[in-house]
Amino acid sequence: MLEPLKEFFRGSRGGQSGGGSPSPSGGPRKPVNGRGGAGEPVLSSRPSRGLEEFFTQIRDTSGLTILELGAATQKNVSFITDLGHRLYSEDFLRIMNDAFGADDTVDQSNPGRIEYFLKQTLDYPQGHFDGVLVWDVLEYLNPVLLNAVVERLHYIVRPKAYMLAFFHSDDKLEEVPSYTFRIGNLNSLEILQHGMRRPAQLYNNRSLEKLFGRFESVKFFLTREQLREVIIKA
Repeated sequence: MLEPLKEFFRGSRGGQSGGGSPSPSGGPRKPVNGRGGAGEPVLSSRPSRGLEEFFTQIRDTSGLTILELGAATQKNVSFITDLGHRLYSEDFLRIMNDAFGADDTVDQSNPGRIEYFLKQTLDYPQGHFDGVLVWDVLEYLNPVLLNAVVERLHYIVRPKAYMLAFFHSDDKLEEVPSYTFRIGNLNSLEILQHGMRRPAQLYNNRSLEKLFGRFESVKFFLTREQLREVIIKA
């Protein structure tokens, strides 16, 4: 599973522009071309207590299986594999746009489309993952699709596994920055902003506790960018 990612970043796939991850059956995903957005991307870096907490829970164990719901980047692949773990990467938002369309008015409640989307992104065996880097993708899912995704995440992670998810803390925003997250070290992130995107819904602490009610615990950290970093323990 890891070798296709490593070979891609060494340039062995010719003219493709972006990282694709292998499917669970071994077939390649479509090439990843980034998150999109108007204007030039803006790069910044900052400490992340949520990321530090995530790695605190897994750093003393090697050979874990981690899922990232974002376009594969060399930094993240190298960082996770250098720690001795296996990394799967799913370009969640790109696949969501393929399944439902990029238009904000597209219905994300269609059962057939939801099943297709889950098949494309989270088609893994029960208890397959020890950790999931969810990043900020859940903000763009309507309630029906979101609940289906959270249920599937609960299914594919092992008991006591950890997930890291980001949510904007201002629940009155009409648009939020669209980000790509790169791991700088155990407690810092490089954040690449690609313009703005309309969220399907925004959350407070209470609504997030309800959303992850089937999980063992939910822990919050607030950042200076008004991102709520959330650690979820299965």
